[in-house]
Amino acid sequence: MAVRWLCSLFGKPFDGGKRMDHGGPQQQQQHPMEQQQPAYHPQHPAMMRLYEIQKEVASLGPQVCTFSGLQNDRDYKRLERELTRLLLDVDQVDTEGKPELQGARKRAAQEVEGLLRYLEENATHPSRLAIEQLSYEARQLVDERVVAPQRAGGVTEINDELVDALQQLVLRLTQVKTEGRVPLRKARYRALTRLCAVQDVIEGRTQQQTLSLPLSGDTHEAVNCINQVMVKVSVARSQLVALLMGLSGRDSCAHLSRILTEMQVELDALDVSGNAVIRNYRKQVVEEINGLLKHLDLEGEGDDTRRYDLAQNNSIREIEGVRAHISHLREGVLRHCVMGDLSFRPKAELQGLLTQLDQVDTARNPCIREARRRAVVEVQAVITFLDLREALARRQPGPNEHPSHRAVWQVLGSLSELQAQVLGFDGKRVDKSYMILEELLTKQLLALDAVDPQGDETTKVARKQAVKFAQNILNYLDMKTDEWEY
Repeated sequence: MAVRWLCSLFGKPFDGGKRMDHGGPQQQQQHPMEQQQPAYHPQHPAMMRLYEIQKEVASLGPQVCTFSGLQNDRDYKRLERELTRLLLDVDQVDTEGKPELQGARKRAAQEVEGLLRYLEENATHPSRLAIEQLSYEARQLVDERVVAPQRAGGVTEINDELVDALQQLVLRLTQVKTEGRVPLRKARYRALTRLCAVQDVIEGRTQQQTLSLPLSGDTHEAVNCINQVMVKVSVARSQLVALLMGLSGRDSCAHLSRILTEMQVELDALDVSGNAVIRNYRKQVVEEINGLLKHLDLEGEGDDTRRYDLAQNNSIREIEGVRAHISHLREGVLRHCVMGDLSFRPKAELQGLLTQLDQVDTARNPCIREARRRAVVEVQAVITFLDLREALARRQPGPNEHPSHRAVWQVLGSLSELQAQVLGFDGKRVDKSYMILEELLTKQLLALDAVDPQGDETTKVARKQAVKFAQNILNYLDMKTDEWEY
């Protein structure tokens, strides 16, 4: 039964179709097959026809529940067409005016209608449209900055601006709310995996090398061959990025994989024995090819619910355990600060948590990667708070201290008090306390902007660090209130 399929996807017991959480369509009545039929109806043609229809509904149920595309997708149109046909088939069942058969037909129709609604709701959900919009922005960026120059015969320029733009898109994708819906989680995960793969390909790009070898002034033939393969690798890199972002209509992952494998075979056939420099060059190119091959297994990525439904993921559990420990230490630090006691400094324990987070296996999963990053930020926020408190306590300004330098330290003192409030904040962005904190932090940034170093280098450095510190506090406050979910 389709409803039973829906329930099993979310690990919920079947409740007779009375209700469903975010996972699937609501059912108002128990399915006719689950009710005891009158003894004189089991072989009735109408009931037998409803059984046949129900088998088809059961086969479509899991497809509907895991469909993560849009209304213009081929699979959406197929599912919609088949469900509509089943609804018409149900409507054509002749009940001969018998109440039992009429009730069974009505409940069967409600179940098909529920699947149709669920299919449409997920394909048109605001979060699904947000995912598509961000994917479109990513495709535009990659096409303009990476794919188009390569196709035109030029050289792709990889700079910090491109890397930062990609990272910003990844962060925006991770913040799209899915409300626990499997199709939305799946769509977000698939978009993230492809964008993160593009990040890895771009950031791992190496420059083509031409080696100068002391071989009678002539270039070794193996080097020429390796250089030719390196040019092919550069083209394959662009093709891979286009594939990952859906910008290639002709190529396929399987075709590109064959090309890269042929390059490996070509390199393996080279005789580079006795020449360590050329051997290392070949090794570098082989590693470059392997780096591209590892991203060609994304065709079926996202089909396994364990990849995007992370509630039971061991890495997420480990991160959550660290976050609970951070929360305990943060409360202790704030409690001692209120009492004016600066002796409680669990720096070593906090550094140990950073090491523990660094060892968490993200399994190339962008959501786990983001969860780990956020936990790291939480640890660093407590560490920087302790460092500033200690610096303020040790500070002994001399009579010749520059007035501008003293002004920067006064702002840092105010920032320390505000950071304590931010660390303890547990509200939402609509709360008045959030707006007050944001306004006060912005005022401190303006105060720093008004400080005139008057040529004093020490003040310039101190002001720059203070501005960065204030911005980090604001970013941390935003992170605490962005309602991010796995």
